[in-house]
Amino acid sequence: MDRRGGKRRRVRRPVAMTSLLVLGLAGAVAGVGTLAPQIAAARRPADPAAVAGPAAPSGSPQATADPSAEASAAPSATTSADASDGADAQSARSVTVPTVGSGHQGEKATMYHGDGTTDTAVAGAEPDRVGALFSGAVTAGNHDCTASVIHSDTKDLVLTAAHCVSGAAGLRFAPGYRDGKAPYGSWQVTAVFTTDGWRQDGDQDEDFAILRVAPLGGRSIEDVVGGNPLGLDASGTAKVRLYGYPDGSEEPILCINDTTRRSSTQRRIDCPSFPGGTSGGPWIDTTDGEVIGVIGGYQQGGDTDDTSYSATFGKTVADLYQQALKAAG
Repeated sequence: MDRRGGKRRRVRRPVAMTSLLVLGLAGAVAGVGTLAPQIAAARRPADPAAVAGPAAPSGSPQATADPSAEASAAPSATTSADASDGADAQSARSVTVPTVGSGHQGEKATMYHGDGTTDTAVAGAEPDRVGALFSGAVTAGNHDCTASVIHSDTKDLVLTAAHCVSGAAGLRFAPGYRDGKAPYGSWQVTAVFTTDGWRQDGDQDEDFAILRVAPLGGRSIEDVVGGNPLGLDASGTAKVRLYGYPDGSEEPILCINDTTRRSSTQRRIDCPSFPGGTSGGPWIDTTDGEVIGVIGGYQQGGDTDDTSYSATFGKTVADLYQQALKAAG
């Protein structure tokens, strides 16, 4: 089931790709090597419900894009024609609200059952890093998928499912979206990074995408709401907090449960009532706050609302993350 906007088994393939230079073997190896210390520096406290602020950045690598070359080995980026701040009327208001990281340090995210029950997610530091994706105006009933802010040196990266996006044009992200309002503003997506495996073959094991968003009011999105670190090679039975924005709802939902392996490349979780619209929702490890999956993968998230899937996060998503970092600047 395609959890995107309730549309079943419909995949929008990325178009109008702006390709990046193919990284050399030595560069790729070095890039992956830089990921582990960055993740380690950003790890959250061991308290399953604690939500600390992001770690201090340490600088990011640079790369140059070549719009005329088709990438054959490295992930590709789709860029938006408009790379402005995107400060529309609603977004302009958002710059006056308090930063989540300063107002919710150490706050308990929620007090839920942890037994596979689905509830409405209460506003707070971690839930407010999760938001809705819109293809056009940020208005009630217009969101298609779910996404979340991930920690990075560039402070401008968002994670979702690859089947949720076809390009950056017109795409906006509203963290903490609730009841038709975007309390932290509406952020313009300027680039979409997907893998060759997804772009060429729709590989369900590579159903993840990293988005870059433009600054808003002179601030980066991670400075406003914080970001959860990307987790790699997590246990196949990790317990996670699963978030999503259902197609027919204007507030996020949350379920906490143990995960299992469907295969060596896919994990699953049993959580009721995660329908269309929840694709791209993060799987956040309760032990350290790392994002170890997104709703997608097998059957683009599953053929029932009560069981969800994710491609496992390992070297492939690490390479994609490094590609997004290197494309900055």
